Parts: sequence; structure tokens; C-alpha cells
Amino acid sequence: MKVFFILTIFPEIIRTYTSYGIIKQAIKKGMAQVHPLDLRNYAEKGEVDDKAFGGVPGMVLKPEPVFKAYDQLCKDSGKPFVIVPQPWGKIFDQKLAEELKEKDRILIICGRYEGIDERVKEITDLEVSVGDFVLSGGELPALMITEAVIRLIPGAVSEPESLRKDSFSGRWLGYPVYTKPREFRGMKVPEVLLSGNHRLIEQWCLFQSIKKTLDHRPDLIPEDLTDLELSMIDAIKKGLSFDEWIKKCSSKISS
Repeated sequence: MKVFFILTIFPEIIRTYTSYGIIKQAIKKGMAQVHPLDLRNYAEKGEVDDKAFGGVPGMVLKPEPVFKAYDQLCKDSGKPFVIVPQPWGKIFDQKLAEELKEKDRILIICGRYEGIDERVKEITDLEVSVGDFVLSGGELPALMITEAVIRLIPGAVSEPESLRKDSFSGRWLGYPVYTKPREFRGMKVPEVLLSGNHRLIEQWCLFQSIKKTLDHRPDLIPEDLTDLELSMIDAIKKGLSFDEWIKKCSSKISS
């Protein structure tokens, strides 16, 4: 079972979010646990922060309650893998989520105000960033990390095949998806998706995934391209649509 401990001064944020969606279902199925830990419970008189030394502006989370919570956790259930969300940390991506899936117990320490006393680094295994921007606290990054890892637990997602087709899980970004109605405000669902031709649909999905990757994240294009992928890339760069690419391929085969 995957167990998350999230140390925060706002435990209700964690409780509220984990009461919905995939996290809730994983907890219900007994696949995961998420325990919000109120930092104030580990602080003398509930005082978790103080002014920074050196005249630096802002309040800083004190080391004592953080270490006290950590020590208690180690005593009760063994040493957890400790993550601290920080703007300068290792960028959180799907690969890192896969790596964290192998950790049984994870403690995420959420900063607030000006930050956390530097000495907390002594117990930190990994600093993680969810992007080049600054938030008021670590709760949102903690929840992002928690959900990204939990949804990788086998059985947590009701349709496991969707995980394989997620962006960043395979070779290419995700493809466009549609549902009813077939036409909405003049916008129609591509005919190929209504054809029932599964091979053609699979090719359409690959074509659209490659196009999205070329348009948005060309840095993710793999090096070991297949002949089919090379053909699609060439067509996309020439401005051809999927239907035009199919016709071109068909004409080559017939000739």
C-alpha cells in the first residue's frame, strides 16, 4: 500500500481534495492512504513560524515542529522518503512520478510564508518543483505529486489502458478526444472516429499525437523513429491532413 503523509498548517486543504476522484477511489480500495499532518500539533503553543534572521523580510517555518513531526513518524512507522516542494527543485514530470511509485511511504513537507528553515534540508531526500513560478505554499504541489503517483498504482484507474496513452507516458503527447453530440455548433467529430475501422483509428490517433508533439513539444520527439512515424512527420511538416496522408499512402501502394 502506498502511504502519503502531508505536513501542513492547512490540513483541510488536503482532506478536501483527497475526498474526490481517483485519490478517493484508491483510498476506498485500500490501495493508498493519505494522512494530512497538522504542523501546529507539533509546535509549542501552536507557533510554527518566526521572523527571519538577518533582517530578511517575511516569516519562516521553524525547524522544531518539522523535526518533531518527522521524528514521531519515523518512530511510529519507519523512515519515510521526504519531499519538500521548492521552486528550485527537480522538475516534477511523469518519469519522476514513476520513480516515486516505488516508494512505500512518502512525507511531503509543505512550506508557507517566506519558506522553511534551511536546516530542514538535513532530513530532506528530494526537493521538487512543479514549474518556474512561486506559490504561497506547498499544498498544491503536494497534491499534484500525490495524485500523479497514486494514479500509477495498478487498479487505481478504472481503465488501465488510458494510462498507457497518457501524454508523457508513451512516445508522443496525447491525441484529441471527442464524445456526443457528433456535431456541436458546426464542429463535427472526425469521420474516421465514426468509421469502426480500428486500424485506421489507431493510425489517426498516432498521426494526431505526432502533430501535437511537433506543434507543442518538438523537444520530445524520439530518436528511434519508425518508418510509419517518419512518413507521418514528413506529411505534417508539409501541411498535409490525416486524410491527405492516407490518400498519398494509398496511391503509392496502388501504383
